[in-house]
Amino acid sequence: MTASRTTLCLALLACTHFFAFSFPAAAQKYPERNVRLIVAFPTGAAQILGLLVADKLGAALGQPVVADFRPGAGGNLAAELAAKTPADGHTLLLTSPSLAISPSLYKKLNYDTMRDFSAVSLLSTVPNVFVIHPSVPAKNIHELVKLARTHPGKLSFGSGGVGSSNHLAGELFKSLAKVNIVHVPYKGASIALTHILGGEAEMVMVTVPATIPFINSGRLRGLAVLVPERVPTVPNVPTTAEAGMPELVINTWYGLFAPTGVRPEIIQRINAEVVKFMHAPEVKAMLAKSGLVPATNTPAEFNDYLRADIEKWARVIHEAKISVQ
Repeated sequence: MTASRTTLCLALLACTHFFAFSFPAAAQKYPERNVRLIVAFPTGAAQILGLLVADKLGAALGQPVVADFRPGAGGNLAAELAAKTPADGHTLLLTSPSLAISPSLYKKLNYDTMRDFSAVSLLSTVPNVFVIHPSVPAKNIHELVKLARTHPGKLSFGSGGVGSSNHLAGELFKSLAKVNIVHVPYKGASIALTHILGGEAEMVMVTVPATIPFINSGRLRGLAVLVPERVPTVPNVPTTAEAGMPELVINTWYGLFAPTGVRPEIIQRINAEVVKFMHAPEVKAMLAKSGLVPATNTPAEFNDYLRADIEKWARVIHEAKISVQ
């Protein structure tokens, strides 16, 4: 081999090594500054998870992760803000099923859920439970369906507002059971629960932690938890499958997203760190006190999970003819 050909081969080999290792090297430099964590809701599970992720992810990445709580428009304000940020991994979004519900609920959004976001990981789920006021003469879902069919339009269910997950859960139940039950919207799920306790509406589907003292005291009757397995904090409440309505499965979830365009190696790094700390024994114990269940997955799995949720709620919203301006 001539000297010139040897020089050319060495140059090509050097280029190959440069392109092979430049991207991982860039990923190792991430993050280069503070990471902004936009959190869609300022209270409850979202607040707990927002502060937890900011603390643990910041420690793992070696740069501060700052929780920026941006409530408003049912989570859409935070989503719109996150969608418009540079796709460099220095802005993340922590949100809920609102990201899956909004595309079908609102006639106009300033973002596109599947186009503008990259799924990073599911963080946690909160099981929901179907509760009724004890004055309702139904001991289980079968008896409730029979009662509703006998008295169409006489029973009512509360929710945290039009388009809320409680509302859509009620509409899904109506569709599956083929019953006419009146929707009564309130300004928040906690307010709806208070009115159910007062007997102003007969039933609601809300998170298990919010109902534990009322189920245990008999002030509310738990008909079914809306998850595949029984929940330890309300062990005597059957699952919807056990109650004869296996399609009524509704988990409230919280997950982490990045704007579309963030390099895959950065997404993978954040995912790996999240999976690690979310399943640490001390974190699991802390979350359990608030009724939160760690539930991480891969970016691809979370993307599929989100897509399935969008399709599920689109069917419910279309059938119930729900729309929010």
